[in-house]
Amino acid sequence: MAEPGKKQVPLRLSPRLYEELSAWAEEDFRSVNGQIEYLLTACVRQHKKNGRPVPKSFDPTEEQNE
Repeated sequence: MAEPGKKQVPLRLSPRLYEELSAWAEEDFRSVNGQIEYLLTACVRQHKKNGRPVPKSFDPTEEQNE
């Protein structure tokens, strides 16, 4: 059950990305949802710290096609 005040967001992931996140979450003793929230929180903190957005040239599909 979601914690009070938390928003629920439907998210579509490729099977490969889901498997990678799932394995990483298991290593860190988190659920997949917890791992995604942890990573997004870290990303937002980093953005606030240095003010740099993700580069426009960033293409995550390049890594998925390897």
